[in-house]
Amino acid sequence: MKKQQSSKPNVIVFFTDQQRWDTTGVHGNPLDLTPNFDRVAQEGTHLYHSFTCQPVCAPARACFQTGKYATETGCFRNGIPLPAEEKTLADYFKENGYYTGYIGKWHLAAEEPVSEERQGGYDYWLAANGLEHTSEPYQTRVYNNKQEPVDLPGYRVDALTDAAIRFIEKEDKKAHPFFLFLSFLEPHHQNRTDDYPAPTGYSEKYTSRWTPPDLQALSGTAFQQLGGYYGMVKRLDEALGRLMDVLKSLQIEDNTIVLFTSDHGCHFKTRNKEYKRSCHESSVRIPTAVTGPGFVEGGRKKELVSLIDFAPTLLDAAGIDVPDELSGRSFLPLVTNKDIDWKNEVFIQISESQVGRAVRTQRWKYSVSNLSLHPAEHDKASVYQEEFLYDLEADPYELTNLIELKSHREVKERLRERLLDFIRKVEGETPEIRGAAEVESGQRKVLPEEISY
Repeated sequence: MKKQQSSKPNVIVFFTDQQRWDTTGVHGNPLDLTPNFDRVAQEGTHLYHSFTCQPVCAPARACFQTGKYATETGCFRNGIPLPAEEKTLADYFKENGYYTGYIGKWHLAAEEPVSEERQGGYDYWLAANGLEHTSEPYQTRVYNNKQEPVDLPGYRVDALTDAAIRFIEKEDKKAHPFFLFLSFLEPHHQNRTDDYPAPTGYSEKYTSRWTPPDLQALSGTAFQQLGGYYGMVKRLDEALGRLMDVLKSLQIEDNTIVLFTSDHGCHFKTRNKEYKRSCHESSVRIPTAVTGPGFVEGGRKKELVSLIDFAPTLLDAAGIDVPDELSGRSFLPLVTNKDIDWKNEVFIQISESQVGRAVRTQRWKYSVSNLSLHPAEHDKASVYQEEFLYDLEADPYELTNLIELKSHREVKERLRERLLDFIRKVEGETPEIRGAAEVESGQRKVLPEEISY
């Protein structure tokens, strides 16, 4: 007998940390790491071109929670707490009758444990601000609403998943719908050892296996760390499968929206001295799939979607009016094939490694930076210098920088204006962008129809 369900859908965010888009089977990874994600993508909606708007942990999380860019909330780097006056997803869902829960990594406070006023308005809290510092792979410590320590058994992915299952089972018995944000640390590195500790036996299965072309071509840490990283991804996908099984067992899968995504990617120290904080696809492109009411059989969507769009989409899908102050927009009309004018480009703000800005279109990636400013002290610049230009159709792993080629002058001019339009709209300023020195292009040539693609 089919269980009677609320008229409002439950909503779950399954949020990983530092996961590349090409760890998934639907993006060509041959190692069968993500059969559950692949199934969600194939049976639900797959956002094929999905990007973070800030490739570092805390700013990306602030963007997701508030629906605003990092410079709009002030959380442009790690270590800046989310202002208490900023409304979060929890606030919007609570105002519309939802019980809200947060489990896992927060990274939007300045203290550990996180005080009640810094918990983003969530009703239920079982989290740590810096989960990478409070826990080890098999020793997971989080804190409850009262800031009391709670030690969870098992591998960290499983420990948080078990907690989420207990939350779902308990809330399913109540009359109200729930919104759960489940935030993992994996496949982020363990900071104190700078490695990727997979579950016992998992790293060995994937060491010296398939390596993406950018990691093969560039000097970095992938050959040392990729096996553990893949092992973490595999366990995360198994956790997703367990979660989906619970929804099916409780007969609420048809009334529960599940969004799987990540805060940013991982370039394994090939682009700078860290794992992210760059304009490259390895830093900014993320795996995203969503299923449940409104998203079943949505298919593969190749329009460009930003993390800044996730908050308005979830609100829209839950029947909640999207506030005007949110910077992104709902991609639900793309899923329902409504005739809308979707702008196929995303704006990326870069901090901590540099004060940088980038625009990504269907074909091109254009990035500028100000390397004279301290990136931990400045959220924006009045002057930028052109730094990178990539033709993503010819060079999807961004191994050839075209920024100095005369043949691409018109492309740069077009992208410069598109980037400035974003900066004006989001930051309210019009900085100067200085062009790169130009060199002869050899046989390279850009056709007129390719310039604005």
